[in-house]
Order: sequence, then C-alpha cells, then structure tokens
Amino acid sequence: MDLKQAKKLERKKFFSDPFTVIAVVGLFLFLFLFILYPLTILLVDSMYIDSKFTFDTFIRIFNMSAFKIAIKNTLVLGTITGIGGTVIGFAFAYLDAYILIKNKFIKGMFNAISILPVVSPPFVLSLSAIFLFGRTGFITRGIFDLSTIALYGLPGIALVQILTFFPVCYLMLKGLLRNIDPSLEEAARNMGASRWQVFKTVTLPLLLPGLTNAFLITFIESVADFANPMLIGGSYDTLATSIYLQLTGAYDKAGATAMAVVLLVISMGLFIFAKYGVESKSVSTLTGKASRERQLVSERNVKAPLMIFCTCIGGFVLLMYFIVPLGSLFTLWGQDYSLSFKWYEYVFKNKGYTVFTDSMILAAIAAPITAFLSMLIAYLVVKKKFFGKSIMEFVAMLAMAVPGTVLGVGFIRGFSSGLYYTGILSGLYGTGAIIIIVFVVRSLPVGTRSGIAALRQIDKSIEESAFDLGASGAKVFTSVTLPLIKDSFFSGLVTTFVRSITAISAIILLVTPEYLLITVRINEFAEKGSYGVACAYATILIIITFTAIMLMEAVLKRISTTKQFTGGE
Repeated sequence: MDLKQAKKLERKKFFSDPFTVIAVVGLFLFLFLFILYPLTILLVDSMYIDSKFTFDTFIRIFNMSAFKIAIKNTLVLGTITGIGGTVIGFAFAYLDAYILIKNKFIKGMFNAISILPVVSPPFVLSLSAIFLFGRTGFITRGIFDLSTIALYGLPGIALVQILTFFPVCYLMLKGLLRNIDPSLEEAARNMGASRWQVFKTVTLPLLLPGLTNAFLITFIESVADFANPMLIGGSYDTLATSIYLQLTGAYDKAGATAMAVVLLVISMGLFIFAKYGVESKSVSTLTGKASRERQLVSERNVKAPLMIFCTCIGGFVLLMYFIVPLGSLFTLWGQDYSLSFKWYEYVFKNKGYTVFTDSMILAAIAAPITAFLSMLIAYLVVKKKFFGKSIMEFVAMLAMAVPGTVLGVGFIRGFSSGLYYTGILSGLYGTGAIIIIVFVVRSLPVGTRSGIAALRQIDKSIEESAFDLGASGAKVFTSVTLPLIKDSFFSGLVTTFVRSITAISAIILLVTPEYLLITVRINEFAEKGSYGVACAYATILIIITFTAIMLMEAVLKRISTTKQFTGGE
C-alpha cells in the first residue's frame, strides 16, 4: 500500500467514526473561542483603531516612562527570581537525589515543600513577609525596633517569589537527576576524578538544558505573577500590575490591551524557546531512565554544607507558611499578641459563607469539565490521526504561557461586546460561566500533559481490540480508555479544583459583585491593611485545598489501577 492510499484509508477511518469527528470539531471550536480568540482580539484591538491599522497605542505606551520602568522592573525581577529559584531548587534536588539522608524530619520537610506551592494561595508568603519584615514586623519592629519599609519593593517581591517558585525547580530537577545513569559518574570516579571534577565535567553538563529550562519556567512564573507584586511591591510596578492599574485606575482600555500584548510576547517567546529549544535538547542529552540504583554520597564535606543550607531554607519556608494561620489568631499583629477568634467571626459575619460557597461551587463545576476535556484532548492527540493534531496540542498547552492578567484583559475585550463586537456571546460577560471557562482554560495544560503521559504508556492494541469487536469511538473512550487513565482523570480533577479556588490574576478583572471569591477578598483586605481578616480567609482556603488533596489521595488509593492488578494476582 503506497502512502497516498494509506492517507486515504486514514481519512475514511476518521470520518467513519462520528464520535471522533464531533470531538475534534467541538474541541477546536472551544480552543478557538476561549484561547485563540481572546489573544487574537488583543492584537487586533491594540493595532486596529478607527478603522485602520496603526501602532499609535504602542508608541504612546512606550513613551510612558512608567511603562518603560515596568518593563525593566519585570525583566530584572524575573532574572533574579529565575536565578535564585533555580539555584535553591537545584540544591534541594541534588540533596534529595544524591545525598544519603537518614533524618526523617528532613525527608518530611522535602515532602511538605513539594506540596506547599500546590495548596497555598498566591499571597501567603507575601502576608508572612509583611508580618515578619514589614513596618510592624515581628523581626524588624519586635526584635530590632526598626521602622523600615525596605521590604516593599524589589527585595520583598524577589524574596517571596524565589521562595514560592523554587519548589517547581526542585521537582523538575529532581526527576532529571534521578534519570542520570550512575554508571557515567562512576566511570569518571574509577578513572581517578574527584567528586567536584565529576560534578563539573559529567553531572553539570548533562543537567544544563534542565537548569536552563528551570530558569525559564521560573522566569515566566515571575513575569506572570500578579498577586505578590500587588501586595508587597509598593511603588515597584511590574507589567502584570501595570496592566491592572491601567485598566482599573486610568480606565485606559487601549493602553492596557497594548501592555498585555507586550507581556504576552515576552512570556510566549520564553515559553516557545523553553518548549522547542531547550526541552528537545535535554531529551537527546540525557541517557534516559537510570539503569540501577545510585550509590548515595555520604562524605561530610559534601553532605554537611548542603544539609545546613537546605534545612535553613526549608525551615524558613515552613515558618513563613505557619505565620499565616498564626496571624489569623492574634488580636492585632505587632501590638497585641493575645489569642482571639475575632477575625474568623468577622469573616463569617460579613458574607464569609457566601464567599466560600461561591468559590467552591465555581471551582467544583470547572474541575470535572477540565478533567474530561483534558483527557479527551490527550486521547485524540495520542491515539488518533487527523489534520491539525499538533495544533490542537499546542493551543491546549498555550494557556500555560499566557499570564493570567493578559487572559483576563483578552476575555474582557473579546466578550464584553460579543464576538468581534457583534453581540454574540456577550451574555457570558459578567456571569459565573465566564469565570468557570477561565478556570478551565488555565488548568487545561496540566490535565492534558498528565493525560498524554498516561496514554503513551497504554498499548493501542487494547483499544483496537474493542474497535474490532464493533464498539463505537464513544464506547471505546468511555469504557476502555477513560477507566485506564482514571488516576490522571482524578488527579486533573483535584488539581483544577485547587488551581481554580486559589486563582486570582485571571479572574480579578472579570469578577463582578454578584460573585464573591476567596482570593479576591484576601486581596481586598490585604490592600486595606486588614491582614488579620486576610489571614483568616487564607487559612480556611489552605484547609479547603489540603482537604481536597487528601480526599484525592484517599480515592486514588482505593481505585488505583496498580492496586487492583496487584490484588488480583
């Protein structure tokens, strides 16, 4: 059979399955409407003014000294955070993968640090930093009797961003270090090389693409971060906060749109470079999964400095997370440290129940939708052949590179007057539906990646057998594929719930008084200086997310595929 006939047969097979055709068309429509269209309208709005294409808006914002300073601030902050997060993340990863650790406290600390960024709201470390190093901070005022505002600006944002994002680098680099075949390093050691020489000439070169990728991912996270610069930035404006202030303070929609395009170009450029430039190189550099267990390093001159460094950093991070629930229980931080539940009473007497139910309902609706859509995209990308498959995967992953503020501006410009200002779908704007859609779009990349990884481990002959027995595409997906990847499905479901309920950057511009969300309330009270109330909200939010993750683990343990097979044997 020649290539032409094979393609013809593939096309015939594709169109003979209505489920696949409807799924592909529906998903392309969804991805176009809620990812590509909002981004496209940003470009159109920023360049098509008064019925003609012009760069006047870009010229105007680039002539604004505040905008030029914001770009410089964003790049400086991203660089510092990227370097700091990568260095600390690498130290933790190396200690975890290469050093012999017998202390259970250290192992528990590593587990806690890897899960904290997932369960914590975006401003927790900023609140803690204010409590410790702010104007009335426990350390600055309480211990050293200083009245300083040095925290508010670059030092404060860099500190909280590095501590917030370094666990991401740690998780990325830990996997890479464990995949390095130990025989490569042992061969160098057997030839007389010292530990340092082996690290410098074998381990580090193998890790360079991974380190570069970790730096770029942290840089993107820093550039896209809205909550921390808003809370602790003082007069140090970044692009994400400038867009928000331009829209809500200066009421300059065109200027905010052009700023969003600039931020989008920076983050997209880095994302594409990280995905297609660095990741592809790392695959060809590493040798794959380690063939056997590594002999862990036990020399004190290597172990002691790393243990001290990581224990100090890890202990400090855990302390900062502990400060938030503590801050919610004190009468007035900095002045009266007597225990009190008055902030919790205030929360529940002032629409607290509505805030929590609204947030949980919207996140709970978004979670199964995202989990189902991401598994469906993964199924089509891995198991089916059709034109535009790579485009579908790329667009589904695109939201990972789009800063939340940019997406929020795109949805406002795209849907406030309907599709291309026709009034179609304008009813979405200002409703809970648009918030749910943003939640789905923001979490789609995580679920899709998880689903693709799971599906690539499943032999396609299992599904082909079902097809041969006469099952339709829908039947095969729901009765064969979905049960086999149910772990990824439930993982995506809970991840979406947690990401949605802790989100702020994308929805702060879209939320209306009709919907009261926890993160928006935390931001409001923190901006007003009511840190006790903000901490009470944040503490309850952490409990909600932690409970959701514990429930997921319990469910996964109960229905785990591995357990079933093991039990069956």
